[in-house]
Amino acid sequence: MISRVLVADLPRHVGERVRIAGWVHRRRQLKTVTFVVVRDRSGLAQVVAAGSGWPPEETVVEVEGLVTANPQAPGALELTEPSIGLLSEPAEPPPFDLYRPRLRAGLPTVLDNAALALRHPRRKEVFTIAAASVAGFRSALDGLGFTETHTPKIVSSATESGANVFGIDYFGRRAFLAQSPQFYKQALVGVFERVYEVGPVFRAEPHDTARHLAQYTSLDAELGFVDDHHDVMAVLREAVASMASAVPAVGVVVPEVIPEIHFADAQELIARETGEDPRGEPDLAPAHERSLSDWALREHGSEFLFVTGYPMAKRPFYTHPDPGRPGFSNSFDLLFRGLELVTGGQRLHRHDDYVAALAARGESGEPYRDYLDVFAHGMPPHGGFALGLERWTARLLGLPNVRQATLFPRDLHRLTP
Repeated sequence: MISRVLVADLPRHVGERVRIAGWVHRRRQLKTVTFVVVRDRSGLAQVVAAGSGWPPEETVVEVEGLVTANPQAPGALELTEPSIGLLSEPAEPPPFDLYRPRLRAGLPTVLDNAALALRHPRRKEVFTIAAASVAGFRSALDGLGFTETHTPKIVSSATESGANVFGIDYFGRRAFLAQSPQFYKQALVGVFERVYEVGPVFRAEPHDTARHLAQYTSLDAELGFVDDHHDVMAVLREAVASMASAVPAVGVVVPEVIPEIHFADAQELIARETGEDPRGEPDLAPAHERSLSDWALREHGSEFLFVTGYPMAKRPFYTHPDPGRPGFSNSFDLLFRGLELVTGGQRLHRHDDYVAALAARGESGEPYRDYLDVFAHGMPPHGGFALGLERWTARLLGLPNVRQATLFPRDLHRLTP
């Protein structure tokens, strides 16, 4: 049997008989000839056959034929004198036409039939770009001396006080799906100094918006021996630049120095720019993030903006306060095209500071005992960040809903497919 050739490799086989395999992407049957487009993981190839009798779209086939040059064919090549073999039973019609340039279906229909919709080349490309972005993230951190880790997703306590978490029954004991790998990656700074992880996180937040998911993929990093959060921001800039360079066709440019504005100054700027007065609020509203991003693009030519120094009242208990500005923190968000993309900062690293931070919030340290014990055994100053892959991909491609950058979304309403 002739070895299978991918569609993308056909130009190297002009004049030869080859075998391709894939899905019937499109059929056009004329009186005496049928044009069939076959799709595999690498692309589309046209097959020219006499007569009719080809199976319906999405049937899995193998085709043996002669690779023939034809400037009018897709890719300027086609397979002639073909013979076909079925590799599955004839497929049932999908709920939408996958051969059209765009899926003509609403988002609920697309998500209800995600396994089929993902076959569409445009849908598939979204996740090819996401995969390349993850590869860029890994490449940057590997080059900076980080070690990739894989931490538990079933935990005994919430990662952040006051967080909404998914509770589960763990052999008769109360447990939770991990809201983040935060506690573990901090502990592993005491082992490897620099660690990162790519994995799922779970947030039981009752949000039903275009930017929230109950499960998403988090790109986390933590590094030791930092002076403050600016060391973390420098690593993040390298990671994001590598992610952008991994998908050059998208054309995102990450500045050598990403502009930065303190939270208090950002509120003053918002008041001037919009006429609103957000001062006194502990966080930025989505409209304020968009306003700040517009300012960064206009004044600095940057689609990225660091907002630093968020109020301690809005940050998790493990966040390091700003020693020079009481009430503010050594933390940051990275905005990208009007949306918060990354949250990070410097962490506390002394045991007594953790005990005091929890007490100040009226919380007992008992639920966090295993976590706190690590800091009694010597931990360096450290910090880290977490980046949501689906938000990154959606913003990168200009998708209006984060679910369009999620293979099988889990949100307030969706548990299948």
